[in-house]
Order: sequence, then structure tokens, then C-alpha cells
Amino acid sequence: MTARVGVVTFPGSLDDRDAARALRIAGAEPVALWHADPDLKGVDAVVLPGGFSYGDYLRCGAIARFAPIMSELVPAARSGRLPVLGICNGFQILCESHLLPGALTRNASRHFLNRDQRLRIESTATAWTGAYTPGEEVLVVLKSGEGNYVADPATLDDLERGGRVVARYAGGAPNGSQRDIAGIANEHGNVVGLMPHPEHAVEALTGPSVDGLGFFTSILAPLAHST
Repeated sequence: MTARVGVVTFPGSLDDRDAARALRIAGAEPVALWHADPDLKGVDAVVLPGGFSYGDYLRCGAIARFAPIMSELVPAARSGRLPVLGICNGFQILCESHLLPGALTRNASRHFLNRDQRLRIESTATAWTGAYTPGEEVLVVLKSGEGNYVADPATLDDLERGGRVVARYAGGAPNGSQRDIAGIANEHGNVVGLMPHPEHAVEALTGPSVDGLGFFTSILAPLAHST
């Protein structure tokens, strides 16, 4: 049975079609979800894509957290039942929704970054990283103006202790993220936030590599097992 993975479109989402395309390449069936519809349509997992939800008019993701779709997504994700991947703006939405700790602030350089970026996978014990090996380096795309991950020292220590740092920037964080953190997970490992864009690295023709595909194929094995 093909896994059905929802991709939420908010006003200002830019990478929803890219996420859907990556899921199709991975072998999943992408399902379009609209921000104003509080129905997840029975999907097996959800991707919150990158972009500028609601124009980032307050804080990135701060308005999206109140979208009707989140009324069903948040409790399902918090319970550990629903795998959710938040990419870039989606990571910001997950933090604003308190599904993940910390916050994403302006890049230390105060400049928007758009570059190919190497990451080191730190944890494969999540729904979205099982296809990798610990310590593996992957080449994906980083494009963000507010990708600087910050949290208080106790939270950072808790993430480290619990193995919840999913990925780090290899060679140091270009945006100033504390402890070079590029992605984190919740306690259950079903919710992952990642600032770089794996959906732009799924085909050699259109991306810097195919290294990002593992984030999408990782979800298929446990979903197939559960069905």
C-alpha cells in the first residue's frame, strides 16, 4: 500500500510543489492539504514546506500556527502518532506551535543565504532519517534569512542528551545556529524540523545531489510496516 503524505500549503508557501515532487520520487503519494481546512484527510504523515507563510508579517510561522489545519495536526503530532517534517518555514512553524523547542531567528550575518550546504546526520532514530547512517554527510540546499537556531543552554543540553539533534552544519553553521544545529526532533522522533531543503536535492538534474531523498524514503518503511 502506497504511503499517503500530506503537504500543507499556507499563503506564501513556495516549496509545496517541490516537496510533493520529492515524495513522488521517493515512492509516496503526495496529498495536497490546504491551511484553512482542518481535515488531514487520513494521511500517514505530513510535510510542512518552506516559504514565507502569511508573508512572515509577525514572526516566521507565528501566524501559521493558528491555521485551522494545525488544530488536527498538533495533537496528532504531539501524541507521537503522526510523523511530521517541517522544512525551513515549516521548522519555524513547528517551533511556534511548540511541537519543537527553541526558535529560529535572523541569520547572524543579517543576510539571506542561498547556497549548497553540507550537513552531518547526527541521529537516524527518527521517522525521517532512518535511511541514513550516523555521521553521514549529505549535500542539500540552504536558503533562508531566519535560520539561526537558538535555545537556552538547558534546552540545548536536553536535545544533546536525548539524541534529538538530527543534523548539524558540517564545517560550522553559516547562519550562526547554536551548536551548528541544522535540525532537531521531538521526544518521540516523529516530528523533525530541518532548516536546509532536502526536497531540492532529490535528482541529479535539478539539485546539487540526490542526498536529500533519504528524508523522504525514510518514512516509507515504518509506514509500510504499520499497514
